[in-house]
Amino acid sequence: MLRYWTAGESHGKTLLAMVDGFPAGLPINTELIDVELRRRQGGYGRGGRQRIETDRVEVLTGIWKGQSLGSPIALQVVNRDYKLERLDDLDRPRPGHGDLTGAIKFLGPIRNILERASARETAVRVAAGALARQLLEHFGIQTLGYVVELGGVDVSAPAGPLAKQKEQRDKSEIYSLAPARDAEIKTLIDDTRKAGDTLGGVVEVRVEGLPFGLGTHTQWDLKLDGRIAQAVMAVQAIKGVEIGLGFEAARRVGSQVHDPIVYDAAQIDQPHLGYTRPTNNAGGLEAGMTNGQPLIVRAAKKPISTLAQPLGSVNLKTKTSDAAAYERSDVCAVSAASVIVENVVAFEVAAALVEKFGNDSITEMEARWRVFHELARKR
Repeated sequence: MLRYWTAGESHGKTLLAMVDGFPAGLPINTELIDVELRRRQGGYGRGGRQRIETDRVEVLTGIWKGQSLGSPIALQVVNRDYKLERLDDLDRPRPGHGDLTGAIKFLGPIRNILERASARETAVRVAAGALARQLLEHFGIQTLGYVVELGGVDVSAPAGPLAKQKEQRDKSEIYSLAPARDAEIKTLIDDTRKAGDTLGGVVEVRVEGLPFGLGTHTQWDLKLDGRIAQAVMAVQAIKGVEIGLGFEAARRVGSQVHDPIVYDAAQIDQPHLGYTRPTNNAGGLEAGMTNGQPLIVRAAKKPISTLAQPLGSVNLKTKTSDAAAYERSDVCAVSAASVIVENVVAFEVAAALVEKFGNDSITEMEARWRVFHELARKR
């Protein structure tokens, strides 16, 4: 089993991810992890903290001479803005955060809750996902995350080759596939900042090169679509997840939803083994298993809860009405969400990959990958 845990607080000394079950023998490039960490800190609309932090990963365990050992890999991202011991508690919980609920649940300070509930924790989730992506890429599996809607404005673009989509995304300051729309969206973000408000949006992740059969139909908690949904919904501020058509599938008749199957012997060496689909409404998953088509996942991110023009709240000491507390925050972090969601999806796909092909060593995984595809072509 490939899995990970995280530890650390928003303004604590450091953030940690412990990755367990990573196969031995894979060359690891930490610069590729740092690239994802930098992308997470970017995107138009971010706040002042991103100018303070310069996130870089430090590998503490599990790698020797640039290769994974097969033992747990500990990843660290140090907080430059370490000041937890100097911070006071909040007495006015912020709507949209876990402040009030957590303080009551744990019978303690709001600070205890907000430091761990903060989206700062996603830095090491991105690091774990970027590590897992190197495993996926070893087997020809590519991922791409991007923004398709921001502040109610559709910035989606026609599908195309993944390399071309990545090129377009990397030109965009909001990480969409339509960089020509950036000026419009930046104006919207600027106007929202002036109003003391925040914006949300929708991000999409595309994964290509997937073989048949990652995940399983046999148990509800092992279905890959369910595991992906949990991983994405667990990202702070995500309020909805779709795979393929998602909610739109409920609005159509069956003939407009399900993907016909076509066989093309000339494509037998492709991951889909020649079984192609003229549509991909299922988003690459059927019965909890990958079906050889691209995986398509979308996530809806609510606007950031901390507002420069605070909503009403209650002072927990006096029980009187008051404005909510304010801590430094972003106006819009939808771009960052596209990076986070891409990497948590990548980790879940990698976890399913090692369940299918083993995780003792890359050498064994490669052999099992070859045998499976040889047998599957005969099926």
